[in-house]
Amino acid sequence: MTTVLITNDDGIDSPGLHALATAAVAEGLDVVVAAPATQSSGSSASILGAEADGRIHMEPREIAGLTMPCYAVHAAPALIALIAAHGAFGEPPHAVLSGVNRGANIGRAVLHSGTVGAALTAGSNGARGLAVSLDVGMHPDVCHWDAAATVARGVLASLIAAPAGTVLNLNVPNVAEATSPREATLAVFGIVQTTATERGEGEMRLTVADLTGEHDPRSDAALLLDGHSTLTAITAVRDTAMPDGVPVVT
Repeated sequence: MTTVLITNDDGIDSPGLHALATAAVAEGLDVVVAAPATQSSGSSASILGAEADGRIHMEPREIAGLTMPCYAVHAAPALIALIAAHGAFGEPPHAVLSGVNRGANIGRAVLHSGTVGAALTAGSNGARGLAVSLDVGMHPDVCHWDAAATVARGVLASLIAAPAGTVLNLNVPNVAEATSPREATLAVFGIVQTTATERGEGEMRLTVADLTGEHDPRSDAALLLDGHSTLTAITAVRDTAMPDGVPVVT
């Protein structure tokens, strides 16, 4: 049976994590859940969490409705994906499923996402990665976690069959019956963009605002705004040839 790791950056108690784990089991996968003990949003591919002696603390956790092994780990999600690749939770996973995240991860801002960071770390260590996010906005009345997990389940067979190193980023609108995803490009920005800075003595403050203007109609931002789920292939870190004309120091 194919083994997958379920993680996230919202923490072990997130209902989105539980919904994704349930969907993976329903797909017939062998599931292990290992997620941060506390909120780790915005951690990107950080490997923070190890103690000075290199130890990473984790505790088994019982979660209502889940029967697979579950662990609360005192580490960022990318570090969890990394130690999973080295057998921390048993057999190294064939794939890492990260989410369902509270809030969309779109555009080039995925660089900063802990949800995406875990998927990219999986891809860089010989597995496949899928980041799943639900576009709930700022103050949702309800979060349709199960709908997002159902859309993710529809992607799993293709992900499992894909070559090692494949990493996909899935965003789902916050509706009860989301549709199958459309292939999308990354928008230039994410949900928000930096618009100004405030400088003071010994400090600096970033100001962010909602996006305005037109989006590329093929982008994840445009398609998600129109109510479509989006699926984007992103590239894990790997060796590439040096571009022509770039000097190499030997």
